Amino acid sequence: MEAEKLKEKILEIVPEAQLEENKQFPTFLIPSGKFKSLATRLKEEKDLDFDYLFCLTGVDWGTELGVVYHFTSTSFNHSLELKVKTENRENPEFDTVADLWRTAEFFEREVWDLFGIRFTDHPDMRRIFLEEDWVGYPMRKDYTDEVNIVEL
Repeated sequence: MEAEKLKEKILEIVPEAQLEENKQFPTFLIPSGKFKSLATRLKEEKDLDFDYLFCLTGVDWGTELGVVYHFTSTSFNHSLELKVKTENRENPEFDTVADLWRTAEFFEREVWDLFGIRFTDHPDMRRIFLEEDWVGYPMRKDYTDEVNIVEL
């Protein structure tokens, strides 16, 4: 599917999505409450067929925490970037997509471990890099640790 048709399709599914400029992929900011239903349609609709989640990254934008998803359809050779955000820094939470793409299981655990963003209904939401008793989330901009982090 051409990029313009893909943009139109996403806006048809989620009219409140915000298109962002990006030269590499069509990029949308999706309201978090609409994300899971959109993700399901991306995976299951034959004309979209996004069968590969190749990247899922946590982001700290300062006042908001979020996740950036990169999808590809290997059958149609088109790609898409979606972003979801929350201002809730105390208990950030998004729906899991591990039930749609197995690769999300590892990615979501990494984001949980390093950013503290929980994914509801994830099959194994536990730390993956840090020790169980680690306090805080080291990839957040407000994280401080006088013992383990050297600042220049």
